[in-house]
Amino acid sequence: MAYHSLESCLIDLEKNGQLVRITEAVDPALEMAAIHLRVYEAGGPALLFENVKGSRFRAASNIFGTLERSKFIFRDSLKLVQQLISLKNDPVQAIKHPISNFTAGLAALKALPLKNPGLKPVTFQEIQIQDIPQIKHWPLDGGPFVTLPQVYTEDIDKPGIMNANLGMYRIQLGGNQYEPNKEIGLHYQLHRGIGVHQSKANKKGLPLKVSVFVGGPPSHSVSAVMPLPEGISEMTFAGVLGNRRFRYAYIDGFCVSTDADFVITGEVYPGENKPEGPFGDHLGYYSLEHPFPLMKVHKVFARQNAIWPFTVVGRPPQEDTSFGQLIHEITGSALQEEIPGLKSVHAVDAAGVHPLLLAIGSERYTPYAQTQQPAEILTIAHHVLGTGQLSLAKFLFITADDTNQLSTHNIEPFFRFMLERLDLKRDIHFHTNTTIDTLDYSGTSINSGSKVVLAAYGKPLRELATAVPSYLQDLKGFEAPSLVMPGVIALQAKAFTSYNDVRTEMNLLDEQLQPHLADLQSIPLLIVCDDARFVAENLRNFLWVSFTRSNPSHDMHGVAAFYENKHWGCRGPLIIDARIKPHHAPPVEVDPTVEKNIDRLFAPGGSLYNRL
Repeated sequence: MAYHSLESCLIDLEKNGQLVRITEAVDPALEMAAIHLRVYEAGGPALLFENVKGSRFRAASNIFGTLERSKFIFRDSLKLVQQLISLKNDPVQAIKHPISNFTAGLAALKALPLKNPGLKPVTFQEIQIQDIPQIKHWPLDGGPFVTLPQVYTEDIDKPGIMNANLGMYRIQLGGNQYEPNKEIGLHYQLHRGIGVHQSKANKKGLPLKVSVFVGGPPSHSVSAVMPLPEGISEMTFAGVLGNRRFRYAYIDGFCVSTDADFVITGEVYPGENKPEGPFGDHLGYYSLEHPFPLMKVHKVFARQNAIWPFTVVGRPPQEDTSFGQLIHEITGSALQEEIPGLKSVHAVDAAGVHPLLLAIGSERYTPYAQTQQPAEILTIAHHVLGTGQLSLAKFLFITADDTNQLSTHNIEPFFRFMLERLDLKRDIHFHTNTTIDTLDYSGTSINSGSKVVLAAYGKPLRELATAVPSYLQDLKGFEAPSLVMPGVIALQAKAFTSYNDVRTEMNLLDEQLQPHLADLQSIPLLIVCDDARFVAENLRNFLWVSFTRSNPSHDMHGVAAFYENKHWGCRGPLIIDARIKPHHAPPVEVDPTVEKNIDRLFAPGGSLYNRL
């Protein structure tokens, strides 16, 4: 179905029982986000807030809250998009089967953006930033944010929509040092196309023109988060996915999406930054206040009866998880086609996506060798860490499965397979002083940290422990040993103080465990943490704590560790120190008062009563 607007999509969802209208007056400061979080957690419907305090505009959220709803929204175009992507990966198929691929070729015609004469005054009105719903998501947020923006920029050397970039980079509408209605914050991270455009504009000493589209057909929002190859316009993808050409015009030299609900135009000048943040982000912690580009507002437009879409991110899974699932559904095996030998890769959402990658590759280099050990998968690992946003990965676990029965999406069986085969003396490979995700505060400074590749292949080396051995119950300085999964045990330690103290603590642990080296072969991984029972409670807790609170080069240790020709290994268990450190950002937490206030919507007579 080709939606010509966001509202047409919401009406369709409502007709099919997938949307609820909230008629009560709701405060955009924390209440709207809290309602969204509770509904998302329950797998509930999309929400249309009809009475937003302080704004005449409506707002919508949880539109992409489940993969099933996303697939419903794109039910008429999803297969065609998948077919087009498969044709790109294997163009010979188009020659071999021209009739069956004819429809895909026609669909590609929708990729061409359509230029309109301009904005019609009857349809659009000029407003100010303060007129937009001022949604504050988490208690410590620095102000209201745009969380579903489509940020449009053009290449100053190759202007025009076909060489433009459309990305989802959060926008801070107010607070901090921003001059109300005249300045907003533009936050973008590593490996984003907008950075290339700003670099080119800076070299010429010229401001970068930026247009922020909000709303419009849902295909526009999805296109802004699609990991498209360099040089492919997101607007062309939006046309194919939405089964409707991307419509645009130029106003005062700024590109404007004429289907958007809201458009903010402005300029980013070289060297002009202001503090942006804090913001409760998708790792489950606040990204803190840092200098980011300042966007000077030119004009703000809104459609008549415009709807402001938003989402809420926090400790995963959240709605952005469904975005990731939809992207995987669309792209299929595209990444595997790009990286020879790669069979599967999974950016683990519960660990914040970038901190943890699981991968399965091939081992075909030395089929004649009697000893099985990592070879090709090490080559694949380096290719993975050099590919787009996968390069932000911090922990990469990679193996090869000759039976083709292992899945990166079945996380606990994958870890068991890895840990049974991981040679702790050989299979751990560090990358130090490198880049990590901007939002990951486990490193040494913003964007800076380390990576580790754990590559295991061959026959099982051990049988994993399924109970906590008695000698772990009486450790000095470490308590509450808890079984997380076979072969993995969490140990609780006192609060982290300094890395100098860590050396003393790890030496103490090493001294106590070395006498048990033989028995410890069944326990290849220990997690040192603040709350062992919390980590062991479920897989989600283990993944979140272990991989968001550790920097491989600083926080990985080992029993009976050694260096040999600059290679690090250990003869006993690998240790990850996943305690909260002083330089870490605080985790996001809901406000109890707000939670109590929104109960009215879920009680008898409330808009959401019996709808979850």
